[in-house]
This record gives sequence, C-alpha cells and structure tokens, in this order.
Amino acid sequence: MIKNPFPFFQKKTILFCLLIICLILATLFFAQLFETEKKQKNHHKADLAIKIKKTSEKAQAFFSAGKYDSAYFYFNKTQLLCDPKEDYPDEYVSSLNYMVEILQRYGNYYEAEDKLIKAFPYLEKTSDKKHGTNAYTFMAYNYFYTYNTEKALYYHRKALKRAKSTFRKARILSEIAFVYIQQKKYREAKNILEPISKCKIADKITPSNTNIVRSAILYNLALSYIGLENHKKKALKCLNESLELTIPYNNDFDLISNYFGFYLYYSKQNNPELKKLYAEKSYYAAKRAKSAGNEIDRLADLLEADKAENSKKHWEIYTKKNDSLNLSRKTAKNQFADLIYDSKKDKEENLELKNQKAEKELQLQKQKNRAYISYVVISISIISLVFIYFYITTKGKKESNNEVFKNEMRISEKLKLELEKDIDKILLFTEDYDLEKEENKEKFLSHLNNIYLKTRNISRENSEIVTDENFEKALKEMISGYTNQNLNIITNGLNTFSWSKIDRVKKITLFRVLQEIFDQMKALNNPSLASIAFKKEKKNILITYTDNGNEISSKYDLLEKRLQNVENRIETIKGTINFDANSESGFKISIKFPI
Repeated sequence: MIKNPFPFFQKKTILFCLLIICLILATLFFAQLFETEKKQKNHHKADLAIKIKKTSEKAQAFFSAGKYDSAYFYFNKTQLLCDPKEDYPDEYVSSLNYMVEILQRYGNYYEAEDKLIKAFPYLEKTSDKKHGTNAYTFMAYNYFYTYNTEKALYYHRKALKRAKSTFRKARILSEIAFVYIQQKKYREAKNILEPISKCKIADKITPSNTNIVRSAILYNLALSYIGLENHKKKALKCLNESLELTIPYNNDFDLISNYFGFYLYYSKQNNPELKKLYAEKSYYAAKRAKSAGNEIDRLADLLEADKAENSKKHWEIYTKKNDSLNLSRKTAKNQFADLIYDSKKDKEENLELKNQKAEKELQLQKQKNRAYISYVVISISIISLVFIYFYITTKGKKESNNEVFKNEMRISEKLKLELEKDIDKILLFTEDYDLEKEENKEKFLSHLNNIYLKTRNISRENSEIVTDENFEKALKEMISGYTNQNLNIITNGLNTFSWSKIDRVKKITLFRVLQEIFDQMKALNNPSLASIAFKKEKKNILITYTDNGNEISSKYDLLEKRLQNVENRIETIKGTINFDANSESGFKISIKFPI
C-alpha cells in the first residue's frame, strides 16, 4: 500500500470544506431571518404611513373649518404616531406647528413653547425646509406675545436664514420690522421695509397670498413713517395702497388693522373728525369679524376719539363687552386645558399600549428564534475553531515576513540616501584623477573611509540594542560615534542614576530617539559643539540636547517634520519633547519621560 505523501494538504482541504459549509448554512439562516424581519417591518411601516396620513388629513380638515379643539386632538394623535428619530420627521414637526398655532390662538404660550422645543431637534431631518421656518416663526410669535421682543427678533432671524423663497423672506422681514415698530425703532423698520416695498414679490405656491403680504408690508411701512413724524405724505400713500389691496378680499379681520392705521395717522395730524371716523370703521370691522378682543380695543380708541356726550354710552358698552370677553376667555381656557390634559393622558395610554405590543412581538420573535439557536451556535463554534486554527498558523509567519520586509525596505532606503552621492563622487574621482599619485591616493582612501563609517553607522542603527547592565556603556559609545574632527560632543550626568531601574522599552526608545536627533542635527545644523545632559527630576528623566549650530532657524520647519518620528516615539512612553530654535544661541531639544 502506497503511503499518502500529502496528509497535511488533505487535512487543510477538509477543514476548508467544513468552513465553506458552515458559512453557507449561516448565510442561508441569516438571509431568511433578515427577509422575514424586513417584510414585517415594511408591512408595519406601510400601515403606519396610511394611519398617519388619514389622521393628519382629518386634523387639517377640522383646522380649516375653525374647529380648533378637534383639530388639536387629531394633530396630537398624528405626532404621537410618528417616531421622528426613525421616520416621519415632516409629519411630526408639521403637526406640532399646527398645535402651537392653535395654542397661541388660545393664549397658551407656555404650552406652545413646550411643543416647539420638542420639534427643534428634528428640524434638520425634515425634507421640506418650510417646517423649520414655521417652527422658528411660531417661537418668535410666542416671545412677541409674551413681551420679549429681543428673543422674538432672534427667532425671526433664524427663520429668515432657513427661508428659501424670496416671498417667504419678504414676509419674515416684514414681521421683523413690525417688532422694531413695537420697540419704537422706526428708522430700523423703515430701512428694512422700503427696499421690499418697491418690489412686487409674488407667492408662486399660493398666488392669493401675494397681495395680502404686500398689504401687510405697506401697512407696517406706514406705521414706521407715522412713528418718525416727518413722512406725512409717504405714510398716507402707504395706508391707501394697503387698504386698496385689502378691500377686494372682503376680509374684515384685515380691515381692522387698515382702519386702525388711519386712526393713528390722523391722531398724529390732530384731525379729530377723521380720527373718529376711522376709529368707528375699525370698531365696526372688528364687530363684523366677531373678534371680541379687537372689538374691545377699538372701542377703547373710539372712547378716546369721540365727544364727551357719547363717552358714557360707549363706556357702558365697553364695560359690558369686556366682562363678557373675560368670561368667555376663561371658559375657553378651561375647556382647552381639559383638551390638553386629555391629550397628555391619551399619550400615556398610547405609550402603554405600544409597550404591551412591543412585549408581545418580542415574545413571538423569541419563540421563532429558539428553533434556530442551536444551528447558529454550532455554525459559529465550527467557524470559530477553523478560524482560530488558520489564524494561529498564519499570523506568526505573516507578521515575521512583514517585519523583515519593512526593515529591509527601510535599510535599503537609508543606504540609498546616505551612500548614493558618495559612491557617485568616488567613481568620478577615479575617472578624473590619477590614483598613482600619493595625494590622490590619500583622498581616495578618505572617501572610502567615509563610506565605511556611514555603512557602519547604519549597521549600528539597525543592530540589536543592549538593554542589560551594559546599556549605559552602549549609549555612551553610540554618542561618541558621532564625534569627529568637526564636531565635539560633551556628555553630562549619564551615570547619575541607575539605568537598570528603567524599563527595557523606554531604554530602546531613548536610544533610537537620540540616534535620530544626532543624525538630523548633523545633516541640517552642522554644529561644531554639542552637549547632552541627563538629569533625574523626582520620578522623571530629563534629557537636554544643545548645540551651537546657526543654520537651523531657516530649516526649522524641515527639521520639525523630520523629527515627527522622534515625537511619536516619545509619546509611546508617555513622554514629551520640546524644540527651541534660536539663531543666536543655536538649537535646544528637551525630552522628559517617567521612569
């Protein structure tokens, strides 16, 4: 019987086949598992998207119909269905914006701020930038209504940065100007409004908004002119143009402001008849719009503008309406407070149901996975054993080969850099000069000696470093090796402490670092005198290198780049290195590392 000459090859083949089989089984299992999870996730996502869309549409329908309590309820349901961290950030932020708008209508500014703070972390995730712009605008309104005009300006400016369309930017600028007017900064408001009032900026998405916003811009510009008191004609012109743009819409709510602007204008012009006329018009517009708050405010203006004999009649109406408004506002706030409470309660119930559902799904998933656990464990065990076997057998060889290759490449590069010029120089010398002459022969031998010394230094640099009790001697020999007829090196304090107490790795690192410093300084600085001092400071070793070279200041950047490897070596032993270049006193390097 012939003996199999390749037993190890067959063993490796069997192990390799087992590895492939295990990988195929594991891949099939995980593919099936991931496919099942993906289908379940997609199905759930599709159902959720439909539910969010229907709830949002219902909320918007109630909002458009003016049924704000029902709209708030369904917008709240919409935002509870969304998980903005995973998906639906647009629907989440949009729903919160609508809720904020409703809360502000009811004067609940603190609750509105709470909703906006929830929206802010997800503004950058929204695909439509208008949601972020609206959120910042609503926050600006919130601060404006609570008399914090500086904060209002801050958020209006943030909204302005996010706005994309020219129309939206013009609208926000008008709102910023209105805040300035409330701060009595009429000139700043005028400077913003005048440029945009000269341009007819259209809303391409909702064309009907074009004239409404332009009317607001002109109205705000008129208010700034009235505040400045020296733009009589301009103020009246803006008020007339704003009114002309508002009348076709037959919107009594907007007419309240237009007529109020005329009331302010004629108050400044001391025209009591027209002042009273527009106070009445503003009041009746508020009455037709059924805006109780505006109706009372405009009635107060009428009280101030009317004659004394009518004041009693207006005062009785004012008192009656004010009491009625306070009662209705209180009732509305109480009703809305109940709605907010119900929404919070609904949120808690939804979270509880979600947790219960998640627990059931987790239990089902665990039951499904139990059937596959044994296969997975077996597969992973076999793969691990095979991997460990190949890893142990190949790692040593690979690392050894890589290290040898790196060292060879480094030594080769070093030899090339150090000796290439010298060899070229000696070849040219042999061609150009007669070696039979004594003086040429001496020069030739000198060149050969230089090549020998450089080769010896490279050999010494890459040779094994002694780290036993002879380390001090080896270090001293290495330093003295750089001494020649052009360079004198003084060594101090080398034997002031015991090198045997210092870690082997630190001694090797220090040896290589000093070699690198001497090589670079000899190449770049060309000093004639250098000193290296060793000193122990508490639990640290301090080494100071100085020389009298005067060429380093112009080559400092190059030296620092070349000594990057030195700095990296020192950091590995938790040490520090500092460079100090000075054209007058030479160069100084300080090295410090713990014992």
